[in-house]
Amino acid sequence: MNQKELKELIEFLIEKDIAEFELERGDVKVRIKRGAEPAPAALPDSRYIAVHPAPVAASPSAPVPAQVDLAANAAAPEPEESLHIVKSPIVGTFYESPSPGSPPFVKVGDPLEVGQVLCIVEAMKLMNEIECDVSGELIKKLVANGQPIEYGQELFAVRPAK
Repeated sequence: MNQKELKELIEFLIEKDIAEFELERGDVKVRIKRGAEPAPAALPDSRYIAVHPAPVAASPSAPVPAQVDLAANAAAPEPEESLHIVKSPIVGTFYESPSPGSPPFVKVGDPLEVGQVLCIVEAMKLMNEIECDVSGELIKKLVANGQPIEYGQELFAVRPAK
């Protein structure tokens, strides 16, 4: 296979949007693998789009309805208190107890102290203890036992002591 044939093959693969191709002809073996296209920009999160009612055009003889404020009438959730989030410093597997069958290090509602072990993250066969960096009360566990976790992933929500 000469350079011209190889160039035509590559152009054909691009034209047909073929990501990977392998050809074996006698003692010549050609393998072409195209890199991934850059990911498209993330779409905005639709949970945060405000919805407002459209104004109603009233006829001259009809009474004008009062404007309705949907945000005020909706059951407003209680204001989120200032919670401290404990995040994973490493990638690994989350474990809530020191060994299978033993009780978890902490449970929701437990008082916490600075330096108290919250969980273990296993990374490359090493067990890394994750300690609390603020004293307070454990409000919520944000991951399940045995779940793979990422760097910076939120693990626990703690209400700091006053």
